[in-house]
Amino acid sequence: MNGRAPSCAFVIFGVTGDLSARKLLPAIYRLHLAGVLAADTAVVGFARSNLTDDALRSELREAVRTSVPEFDETAWETLAPRISYQRGRYDDHASYAELAATLERGSQPGRVFYTATPPATYAQIAKGLAGAGLNREPAGGFARLVIEKPFGHDLDSAKALNGDLLSFFKERQLFRIDHYLAKETAQNLAVLRFANAIFEPLWNNSYLDHVQITMAESIGIEGRGSFYEGAGVLRDVFQNHLLQLMALVAMEPPARFDQDAVRDEKVKLLRSVACPRPEDVVLGQYTAGGGHVGYREEAAVDPTSTEATFAAMVLEVKNWRLNGVPFYLRSGKRLEAKSSEIVLQFRNPPHMPFDLKAPPNPDRLILRLVPDEGIVLRFNGKKPGQGIDLDRIDLGFSYEESFDGPNPDAYETLLMDVMTGDATLFMRADEVEAQWGILEPILRWAAANRPTPHFYPAGSAGPKAAFELLAGSGRRWFRPSGVAAPESNGH
Repeated sequence: MNGRAPSCAFVIFGVTGDLSARKLLPAIYRLHLAGVLAADTAVVGFARSNLTDDALRSELREAVRTSVPEFDETAWETLAPRISYQRGRYDDHASYAELAATLERGSQPGRVFYTATPPATYAQIAKGLAGAGLNREPAGGFARLVIEKPFGHDLDSAKALNGDLLSFFKERQLFRIDHYLAKETAQNLAVLRFANAIFEPLWNNSYLDHVQITMAESIGIEGRGSFYEGAGVLRDVFQNHLLQLMALVAMEPPARFDQDAVRDEKVKLLRSVACPRPEDVVLGQYTAGGGHVGYREEAAVDPTSTEATFAAMVLEVKNWRLNGVPFYLRSGKRLEAKSSEIVLQFRNPPHMPFDLKAPPNPDRLILRLVPDEGIVLRFNGKKPGQGIDLDRIDLGFSYEESFDGPNPDAYETLLMDVMTGDATLFMRADEVEAQWGILEPILRWAAANRPTPHFYPAGSAGPKAAFELLAGSGRRWFRPSGVAAPESNGH
């Protein structure tokens, strides 16, 4: 990781929660271990629990030790004294005044405020910070507010939240986070396209047949029944992760790779995506299988729920470059394996001069985000021997094998970017609203009609209807790496 973070105080609202323990503190610790944090970096935890500084440090030490295999006690002992705790309420002006006094006693000119809290508190926290003057940037420093997902529940609520936040903070101070954008393969998309002459000339409707983006999870809802009943898979991952990946795949080359130019191009792309029709969407729900209960048997879930734990859809881009190239997006819980991949399938050559027994498989460019981040180019080659008999050849690499040292965790990258003020990997207000605009019609249709989901057993490849969605056009889903023979479709 290049460069060092500026001196700052890092305030975590909801420091006693799961996100702080599993992601934020391990990321801060790793940055400290790498020597990129300023020596006076302070971490201030803010929550409602009755804790002392020592009690918080003890809890966080165990969380970091569990999450970080390379945990070093000596390094922790140099970070721990800079962690403090403030008990407070998110709706209490005195709590923010006390926080302001605490920060004034410190020497750090930079301030980062992180909302590791329920979404209903985001606007409340922004208002409380502004009321205590903490939205103002100290001389020679900065004040930045990080907003976790979900960002709104629909288009109207997203607009309302943007309005509230922008009444207290400037857009350049707001960092709306999507951790998927910090995965190395997602970031490498721009380099792959714009730093290599062999790829960008093919990245259009003359050569591309279609694009698939898959985010499959083997886990269930992990005790989040009440949340999932109000969110479902469309709000949980389509509105953010999948549409963001689609934007990176499909956007036009920016004039510069900076936060304004990149986000301008993503917004242009998102605004060119046609809203899906109900017949272009498959909504599914997992049933019992493989020793797991079905979604309707999960805690805090309505036993007659029609909420989708799986979705697949076809999206069309209405622009010059990609018109006619369908984008197939899918994601689901309790699938056969955990895997996130982007697959670009190319058209077959217009003429094959070989006497083949069967049509050749099309070339594919595969970008793996999970597991084993890397890139594979799969194409046809000749088997050794007499005559022309085709077989598949892979050219590829994994980050783990090709580069020294482990990949930084997504939150390490994002927290470093917040501290240095680089918002390239964060979402802008108009970007968030454009994403909600794509899904809004299908969300309204589902709420009004409550369609019966297509059921699939836990541990399977998903509902049959998802495969039929592609079969009608003579296409098929690409099986995620490590699941089965890569050229089979599982049905």
